[in-house]
Amino acid sequence: VQLQASGGGLVQPGGSLRLSCKTSGLSLEHVGTGWFRQAPGKEREPVSCISDNAADIHYADSVKGRFTVSKDNAKNTVYLQMNSLKPEDTGVYYCATGRVYGSSCVGPEYDHWGQGTQVTVSS
Repeated sequence: VQLQASGGGLVQPGGSLRLSCKTSGLSLEHVGTGWFRQAPGKEREPVSCISDNAADIHYADSVKGRFTVSKDNAKNTVYLQMNSLKPEDTGVYYCATGRVYGSSCVGPEYDHWGQGTQVTVSS
C-alpha cells in the first residue's frame, strides 16, 4: 500500500490550495481516508476524514466551512480543497487510510500514511 500526497505550497492568507492523495495497493471503497496535519512544535491533529462510502464526513472545527474533502474511487484519489486559508493552517499535511468506523478521525486507527506535503500560509 502506498499513499502519495501532493498539492502543497506557499499561499497568501485567503488563498486556496487543493491537496491530492493518490493511493495504490488498496481500494478506497473499502477503507476510510483521513487528512491530518502537524504544525511545527505541535502534535499531529485531524483535519478531515471521509468514510469508505463517502456518506460520513468529519471536519475539525477549525476548518469547517473552509475545507472540503472528496474522493474519486475510480482514480484511487482523495482530495482536500482548502479555501480561505489562514496562517494557522500552516503545517505538513498527511493523508492516511484505514479500516475505521465511519468517518472516525482518530490517527492511531489509521494503518497507512503518506509522506506529507507542506502547506505554508504567509504573506
